[in-house]
Amino acid sequence: MLEKLFGFNPKQHKVRTEIYAGITTFFTMAYILAVNPSIFSALEAKGMPTDAVFTATVLASVVGSLAMALYAKKPFGLAPGMGINAFFVFTVCLGMGYSWQFALTAVFIEGILFILLSLFKIRELIANAIPTSMKAAIGGGIGLFIAFIGLQNCGLIVANDSTQVALASFDSPSVVLALIGVIICGLLVVRNVQGGLLWGILLTALIGVPMGVTHLDKVFSVPPSVAPIFLQFEWSHIWSWDMVIVVLTFLFVDLFDTIGTVIAVSMKTNMVDKDGNVEGVGRMLMADAVATTAGACLGTSSTTTYVESAAGVAVGGRTGLTAFVVALCFVSALFFAPLFLAIPSSATGPALVIVGVMMCSDTTKVIWDDYTEAIPAFITMLLMPLSYSISDGIMLGVIVYVVMKMGKGAKTCKEISPTMWVLFAIFLARYIQQNI
Repeated sequence: MLEKLFGFNPKQHKVRTEIYAGITTFFTMAYILAVNPSIFSALEAKGMPTDAVFTATVLASVVGSLAMALYAKKPFGLAPGMGINAFFVFTVCLGMGYSWQFALTAVFIEGILFILLSLFKIRELIANAIPTSMKAAIGGGIGLFIAFIGLQNCGLIVANDSTQVALASFDSPSVVLALIGVIICGLLVVRNVQGGLLWGILLTALIGVPMGVTHLDKVFSVPPSVAPIFLQFEWSHIWSWDMVIVVLTFLFVDLFDTIGTVIAVSMKTNMVDKDGNVEGVGRMLMADAVATTAGACLGTSSTTTYVESAAGVAVGGRTGLTAFVVALCFVSALFFAPLFLAIPSSATGPALVIVGVMMCSDTTKVIWDDYTEAIPAFITMLLMPLSYSISDGIMLGVIVYVVMKMGKGAKTCKEISPTMWVLFAIFLARYIQQNI
């Protein structure tokens, strides 16, 4: 039964490990339950109820994770994506002045385009066309990015007017708890404790109670209705140039965020063939596309594969059972949201830092002695955390890759695949268009 549903092989996998992995992934991405409604609260005055967005966030995560579990049979959790939700609210609705119904329509169209791209295996073609060194760099870059997210979430890294970022002051209990969490998670991983990251999160949260960082006011809550934002589309502007720009922006960011995450985590778990191509990537990308379309119907921004899935993979998650557990956790969050949200970022952030360390191991596969490979790989890794965007890291890395190969001479030019040439032209045009 488990093998048919989730690709679970009892000779290779353990149910307990998959459960640990799913719960770990959920806890590391559960912040979206608080953050997504918080971002969308800016649209409350425009008639988009924030409490309904909470329910939509949960349901979109459930649908996406179930699609990944049952169709792709891979250990990835899905939820409305960070960054793209801010673009939805602050650029499309507040900046351009369009309604949230217009933005939801754009997300829905993007989802349909994603499904078509997946059906014709265009997304799969793109994922497999990325060179091995670049794939390894994507893994390392996401490792740095996820660690940076963790450090920010737990308050160890803060904003600074002079240097942009700085180390936080240690006079804050939450910062001290985060340091304790890094040590606890690190030691549990060093000692190969089963489910070490999950136990690290829970133990850190428990320590936070006497420190005044972890607060639990109530356990149960009734989920708000999603009816006010369900299937709320606006078709009057679908042929406008602004709609084209918005849809393409959603498309680019979601496409390469997902491809980057899938490639990086798959390489970490050896879910690749002898040529470095991701096994089952087509099904994974289709699950993501279906999740985005469903999310738009439910009333939230693009749903995407979460980089925090690496936390569950690090625990040992390898099958769709992990994603299924993530989905179950989100279902329970509908009714026990106060309990899950009581776990502070000071407890989940340290786990992401340790996951970042694990993800960076793939950088040994970069050919560092060949600068036509090393420079684009380094640019990819560097820009992901600094630009706060997986997609920008990949796109600029591809541009630099082609330029470096061209610059060295005709011999290395032959190493550039036709797909990479096409991607180079598209990405270059995108950045030129952005600055015109």
